Amino acid sequence: MRIKYNAPTVLTFTFISAAVLLFNMIFPRAFLTQTWFMVPGRGGFHADNLRSWITLFTHVVGHADLNHFLSNFALILLLGPILEETYGSLSLLLMMVITAVVTGALNVFFFPTYLLGASGVVFMMILLASFTNFTKGEIPLTFILVMLLYLGREFFNSFKSDNISEFAHIVGGFCGSLFGFFRPGKAPSKLPLGGKE
Repeated sequence: MRIKYNAPTVLTFTFISAAVLLFNMIFPRAFLTQTWFMVPGRGGFHADNLRSWITLFTHVVGHADLNHFLSNFALILLLGPILEETYGSLSLLLMMVITAVVTGALNVFFFPTYLLGASGVVFMMILLASFTNFTKGEIPLTFILVMLLYLGREFFNSFKSDNISEFAHIVGGFCGSLFGFFRPGKAPSKLPLGGKE
């Protein structure tokens, strides 16, 4: 038996995020996360500054602490490989990048605080996972229930005062919903006549 790098997009994302967190924990005065892996809020984005543009993509790699990292990647490592198998590595990477840019850009426009972490990507994956057996012309009941449970909870939590960006969760879930509707996965393979299930 050998260990297989079974989900290259998800695993690479995980290892890069873990390396950034580890570096930041060992060398906190280097301000790596604060400099390159946090997207600024309203008023902090400078269009003439390359770093501002880069953080629109990279903020999903930075995490505040080990607990923040573990809570995101427990779900990413659970859902990601299934989604990568369903949609393909490149497609999933593109969905993750789009989700990062959309959540980052909306944070720049609407919120005064910095944004970091992969929770928008997590919620994109949660909603997208409910479409894994999606057929055109149908709305999966699992999607409706997941949307009500996860996004409904985030909507109500958004009225609390905390350091969590429920808005990024909701936007990530919205991205996952759009990806699920407009980019259905590969059709399931049909068994030949007389084949066993």
